[in-house]
Amino acid sequence: MELVLDQRERSKKKSGRPPALDASEQLLLTLEFWREYRTFAHVGHDWNIHETTVQRTVERVETALIHSGEFRLPGRKSLKQEENVFQIIAVDATETPVSGPPANNAAGTAARRNGTPSKRRS
Repeated sequence: MELVLDQRERSKKKSGRPPALDASEQLLLTLEFWREYRTFAHVGHDWNIHETTVQRTVERVETALIHSGEFRLPGRKSLKQEENVFQIIAVDATETPVSGPPANNAAGTAARRNGTPSKRRS
């Protein structure tokens, strides 16, 4: 990957302003972004550069690696040709009775549990 980035730098026609990071650091920054998938602001804070510089660097490295043609994921057909492996998991979902106070039990009302007198209508 670093060789691809070095070739990209050598093939530039205009020199322009020198980059904030050299090619190996740009690659490391991009790999760090891909691995941890943090925001550009957080990555920029770690590298002491602005978040827009991080964004441009990641986009530049991605473009260079894609155009090189050396780093491509396999297509859908090759992924579908692999044999599917299934796992079966059995879950016991039988019903069990819940033991608790009866629904109409006066001792279980909130008024008696809290010790406050309940209001009765006459």
